[in-house]
Amino acid sequence: MIYLKNPLCLGMKESEYKEMLALGGMRQKHFEKNEVILSAGCTTHEIGLVLSGSVNIENLDLWGSKSILSNIGAGQVFGETYAFSHETLMVDAVAAQQTDILFWNLDILVHTPHPASTWQPKFIRNLLQISLRKNLALSQRQDGGIRLARAGGGENGMVVADLAA
Repeated sequence: MIYLKNPLCLGMKESEYKEMLALGGMRQKHFEKNEVILSAGCTTHEIGLVLSGSVNIENLDLWGSKSILSNIGAGQVFGETYAFSHETLMVDAVAAQQTDILFWNLDILVHTPHPASTWQPKFIRNLLQISLRKNLALSQRQDGGIRLARAGGGENGMVVADLAA
């Protein structure tokens, strides 16, 4: 089953995937090039898995200039931070070409307890791994001007940013 070969389903059996599917927490949708998938200023409860095509994560600044922050290709996930936290999106997700997305409803799959399931802990672990990898990649992309230093005299090991450098 092709859907098992994605980062959200690592370590899952086909039967576990079918249990998730039976809950109605997934839907597939096609998008044309330049079609907005998720809009800044809105909220979402779904994450997207790119099945084919690609998605640009775009930011529009105060002067109306568009910046592409990242490109999400087939087999990659987007929107997980916003779907998990229910925070308002600060960016747009836009189809960079004809694109098929499998949406995963976190209200059903994560926020609703499924105590008898063996898939839910695996799904949450996989979601956390994806989010952590993205966070690390973003941290590694940050360059110049910000150096992390251990706060002097503190016992809590708090890390602060030295913006004056």
